[in-house]
Amino acid sequence: MNDIINGLFELIGGLLCWFNVKKILTDKKVQGVYWPVQAFFAAWGWWNLYYYPSLDQWASFVGGIILVLGNTLWVILALRYTRINRRITEVSHETTTHSVCY
Repeated sequence: MNDIINGLFELIGGLLCWFNVKKILTDKKVQGVYWPVQAFFAAWGWWNLYYYPSLDQWASFVGGIILVLGNTLWVILALRYTRINRRITEVSHETTTHSVCY
């Protein structure tokens, strides 16, 4: 019974996490979130995929797959968009700080 309850938490958390993935894909930026926190929980999720089967907790394992994939994809997208937006900001800053003589 504990496995089913935990598996439901993992499953619901995973489904909610996929809303964050959809949001970052729409916004194409990271704002108001410290991405290393999400990276920590993604790493913990990967550990759980190893750990749950050793406890014979298959419902938790299945829910954990959905959660860890969403967390991992979100972290990858956060790093990507942070890098892209940093480049855009640098190029924009270079363009506005250099004087042009005609």
